[in-house]
Amino acid sequence: MRLKLYRAPSMAAAMAELRRELGPDALILGTRRVAGGVEVTAALDPAAPAATDDGRGIGEAGRDRREILAFHGVPEVLVALLEEGALAAALARHFVFSALALAPGSAPWLFVGPPGAGKTLTVARLATRLVLAGETPLIVSADGKRAGAAEQLAAYTRLLGLSLLVASQPVSLARALTRRCEGAPVLIDAPGLDPFDAAAREEIAGLAGAAGARIALTLPAGLDAAEAADIAAGFAASGATVLVATRLDLARRLGGLLAAAAAGRLAFTEAGVSGAAADGLAPMTADFLAERLLRGTIAAGARPPAEACA
Repeated sequence: MRLKLYRAPSMAAAMAELRRELGPDALILGTRRVAGGVEVTAALDPAAPAATDDGRGIGEAGRDRREILAFHGVPEVLVALLEEGALAAALARHFVFSALALAPGSAPWLFVGPPGAGKTLTVARLATRLVLAGETPLIVSADGKRAGAAEQLAAYTRLLGLSLLVASQPVSLARALTRRCEGAPVLIDAPGLDPFDAAAREEIAGLAGAAGARIALTLPAGLDAAEAADIAAGFAASGATVLVATRLDLARRLGGLLAAAAAGRLAFTEAGVSGAAADGLAPMTADFLAERLLRGTIAAGARPPAEACA
């Protein structure tokens, strides 16, 4: 692994320098503010061999499609839909994949999900992406429940040179949005909520209504498929239309994500692929998801050397 430290007056300048030297596959290991600007630690891993699917339902190392999906805990009803053709093509036929609408003038996004799902880090990652693209998003913390929630998000916004607004009630949220620069993207970090609780559903509706926001469900990979499906259906009933998947850098079994998207009729949008803020999200496409599904089975099929088992 090649490691390098970059110092620059701004995050955008540091990112431009490291991308120029290490390329688009560089991993951001850490960022911090220093005298005169920011410091970014980056690394470049040797490229790993891509997982393959020959289009006949046979994956890496000859694994049958059903074996691959069974490893991930994909519900049988979805397995039946995904048996024909290349895996990416089958996913594209039966699931929706779309980008988050973050163009100037687009509606605000309210990020909801159960506690600990990664909402705050997702907002920080998207804010970083927008700043690097030359945008100045409005960032709002609507989480008045978790101790330190606003402070955690403020640590990221300070590094990006953005102001953080705190508004945990519909009235204060509507007031906060009056500070939106014309057409600026708006990202709202909601508190962790129980989608099966009536008061929580009312809270989501109140925040979304006050902001005129679209609702994105943030959900970690690795959950039991039935549990993930129930959670997604609950948040979909509260207005969620898209799914941001987190912890794909940690979880090997992704059946819960497929079950959630199907149960909530949610479009896949983004995937959390590392713990970094600067490049921790990747677009969730059918090709990306297929590669990740196959990759998990490759890792599971690995065996230690014989002498290590003695």
